[in-house]
Amino acid sequence: MFKLFTGLQWKSFFRSSTFGKSLGIKILMGFFGVMMLFYLAAAGGGMYFILKKIFPNQSPMWTISQYFIYWILIELLLRYFMQKLPVMDIKPFLTTPVKKSAIAHYILGRSGVSIYNLLALFFFVPFAIVLLFHGYPALNVLLWIVAVFAIVLCVNYINLLINKNDKALITIGSLIVIGYALDYFQVFDVKVFFAPMFHALYAYPLAALVPVGFAALIYYINYKYLRTKIYLDATLKPKTVKANTSDMAWAKKFGEMGPFLQLDLKMIWRNKRTKSQVFISLLFVFYGLIFYTQDIYSDMIPMKVFLGVFMTGIFLSNFGQFIPAWDSSYYSMMMSQNIPLRKYLESKATLISVSVVVMFLLTIPYLYFGWEALAINFACALYNLGVNIPVILFFGSFNKKRIELDQSPFGNMQGTSATQFLIMLPVLIAPIVLFSIFYYAISFEAAIIVLSVLGVIGFALKNYLLNLVTEQYRKKKYGMIAGFKEKAS
Repeated sequence: MFKLFTGLQWKSFFRSSTFGKSLGIKILMGFFGVMMLFYLAAAGGGMYFILKKIFPNQSPMWTISQYFIYWILIELLLRYFMQKLPVMDIKPFLTTPVKKSAIAHYILGRSGVSIYNLLALFFFVPFAIVLLFHGYPALNVLLWIVAVFAIVLCVNYINLLINKNDKALITIGSLIVIGYALDYFQVFDVKVFFAPMFHALYAYPLAALVPVGFAALIYYINYKYLRTKIYLDATLKPKTVKANTSDMAWAKKFGEMGPFLQLDLKMIWRNKRTKSQVFISLLFVFYGLIFYTQDIYSDMIPMKVFLGVFMTGIFLSNFGQFIPAWDSSYYSMMMSQNIPLRKYLESKATLISVSVVVMFLLTIPYLYFGWEALAINFACALYNLGVNIPVILFFGSFNKKRIELDQSPFGNMQGTSATQFLIMLPVLIAPIVLFSIFYYAISFEAAIIVLSVLGVIGFALKNYLLNLVTEQYRKKKYGMIAGFKEKAS
């Protein structure tokens, strides 16, 4: 039965009307996927030597066991956003003598062999091979790999249970932040507390049965849950949607922009893909901790400019690069009305500007690492406000691919084209290059002033730049309408 289901899924994939479209994007993403696996394997093979160099008096196995708890939590966090739930069109099978248990096992089995589970193996298997070459006991290492894969499966099936649960997302994110803070400020050593538990998976081979047992238990829980949902009546039953009484009426205070802001805010809050951008933006406030807490990056000032542009402009990049594709389902209707296009674009710019200001305020605690960090983030925020907002709106006029807002937010290439790759050059690379030129040629202060002045000039010319962008949208109007009507694009 598993072979039959797999064959049907492959036929559905290759016979899909959308298979031939965006083939270049699929090939490109496949290439990046292969490169990622290659880099993971290389990192896994070299991890033994890296840990030996950093911690010469400590076993690499003990060191990696210390960070296992963070790896599990981060894996859960990433999967929450990136891993799509295993989907199968089961309606045709519900009227046939195919067992519901077979369908449930197929869905779970297909999830178990997903690419996300292979990522961990491409890292840990090369690491284990190096351990064997350095005289570590073969039985201990092999059963340790079994235990690691069982943990990966546990994470996989836990994600199926908690996915799309906002409370679970907040809990996982809070645990990571609290754990890191306790470690960093030496309040409680989380790594040392959990290290013996995970090191026991190597030191005592029979301990591998514990994660294997947990994986089997979580699989069974998922199976029982799916088994109760595979009914034709359940698929036919209309969804009961809880009414949301929040109509964002306060947005009307912004005058002619009010209705557009109100529409955007409702769209962001009520749809999976847009709401996920808000959570991602808030989480990436902590991205700078990866670099500011490492001595190796202390002298890499241009890298901190990248962090400043990225952290203060994460929503600008993630949300702005798909303007106006977010409105693709009703864009043609909007363009047929007596709606001022200038106000429409100005509302987008206002929304993104607010996000930049909020993200900068959230990065103020980086002052702990020195005034340079605050100065960089402030200059980058100004640059985002004055330069990157008009740039990203301009590139939005080249978006012609439709986005279905009710689709899975991650692993979803809807709306993606070459524009999304090209836009990163002026948004991320240009400020780094400008800063580097003035930083190495004159001084740090001069480079900060250049970015800040460019941002202020751009903000002063806001009306002029938005007028140019509006004219560009008028020129591309009918091409965008035609593109957004193609649902299979």
